Amino acid sequence: MQPEPDQKGTTLKIALAGIMAALVAVATLLFVVPIPATSGYFNLGETLIYIAALLLGPLVGATAGAGATIADILVAAQFAPGTFTIKAIEGFLVGFLNKKLNKKTRSITLSATVAIVIGGFEMVLGYFLYEQLVLGYPFALALVEVPFNIVQMLIGLLVAIPVMHAVLRVFPQLKSMV
Repeated sequence: MQPEPDQKGTTLKIALAGIMAALVAVATLLFVVPIPATSGYFNLGETLIYIAALLLGPLVGATAGAGATIADILVAAQFAPGTFTIKAIEGFLVGFLNKKLNKKTRSITLSATVAIVIGGFEMVLGYFLYEQLVLGYPFALALVEVPFNIVQMLIGLLVAIPVMHAVLRVFPQLKSMV
């Protein structure tokens, strides 16, 4: 008995979500730059969250974002609960906004850029608030990590958009998945 076409799409998205979550964890762990003031760290996992969200939509983006929690458990466990929520929301936002903006604009680059900037600032604000409200860091200490998170978001933007274009050239059928 063959699965229904819609079941195939759902099964594929679930599989891709798991793969992307694992890839985000690996990318996050591959390049870790500690931030001693907050015990946080700069990483490149953002790039894969954005790629997953732009190419595969909000639910895969959210799952990929949550994959960063695996890295936090290994590197900075105090951030893991916040990362689970903050990065999942970020991945969902990027995928959701990109999908909505693609319908309103003629430029997939513009849609992706706006979606990443908004999702990225959710991440920056999320960690800033998490550090103060949950970890109890003073305002000035939480502020130390903000520039690192902004740079992390910008690097993710600069890498994810060209990768998105390259992947869509090779796999144009992905346009229908978003």
